[in-house]
Amino acid sequence: MKIVVIGGTGLIGSKVVAKLRGQGHEVIAASPAMGINTITGEGLAEALNSTDVVVDLANSPSFEDKAVMEFFQTAGHNLLSAEIKAGVKHHIALSIVGVDLMQDSGYMRAKLVQEDIIKKSGVPYTIIRSTQFFEFIAGIAQQATEGNIVHISNVHFQPIAAEDVATFVAETAMAAPAGGIEIAGPGRLPMPEFITRYLQATGDSRQVLANGDSVYFGARITDTSLVPAGQARLGAISFETWLSNQLQHA
Repeated sequence: MKIVVIGGTGLIGSKVVAKLRGQGHEVIAASPAMGINTITGEGLAEALNSTDVVVDLANSPSFEDKAVMEFFQTAGHNLLSAEIKAGVKHHIALSIVGVDLMQDSGYMRAKLVQEDIIKKSGVPYTIIRSTQFFEFIAGIAQQATEGNIVHISNVHFQPIAAEDVATFVAETAMAAPAGGIEIAGPGRLPMPEFITRYLQATGDSRQVLANGDSVYFGARITDTSLVPAGQARLGAISFETWLSNQLQHA
C-alpha cells in the first residue's frame, strides 16, 4: 500500500512513518523540505500518484489567528483537491479533543475549519481527535508560570503519549474510513496533578497553584473540555511509564 504522510518528519509523523514502513508499506514522508508543499501545491500531484491513503499531520508554523486560519484553509483545500484527482481512498487527519468547545481560540477555530473542509470534500475520511500529549506538559507549565508559581486551571486532563498517538494513526491507516474517533491517555486527573508530578519528577522547584480560572492557552474552557466526551480509544502508556522513560533518556 502506498501512503503519504504530510508532516512526516515531525513528532508524530516520524513515528507513524517508521511504523508503516516497518509493516512493509511504501511511505512518503512529505514536507516542504522534500519538495512537497500543501500551501503552494508544489509536488502534491506527483507525490499522490497511485496513493491509497493520505495522513495529514501538518501544523501551522504560526499560531497567530489569521495566519493559522489561512494555513489550514489553504493546505486543506490544496491537499484534498489533489487527493480527489489522484483517487485517494482514505484521508486521515489528526485533530484535538474538545476543539468545538474552545472556539474563542483562533487555533481551535482553524482546526474546526480544517475538519469541516475534510467532511465536505467527498474523500472518505477519519478525523482522529486526540487529547494533549505528555510531551506538551512542560510547555503547558511554562506558559502558566509567573515567578516561581505555575497557575493551572483545575480542569480534567487525560493526556496521551506521542508514541500511542502514532500507533493509533498507523492503525487507522490500515483500517476503513471511520468518520471520527477520539483517543486519550489511560489516566484522567485534574491538570494540576499532572503538572505537579512532572515538576517533582524532574527536580523543578516551581510550585503549582490550582485555580478556578478555566482558561487554556487563552481559550475559555469547561471542566471537561480537554477530555473525551464519549467512548475513546485509550493509549497503553501510562504517565508514570512515560515519565520514567523520559528521565532515563534525559
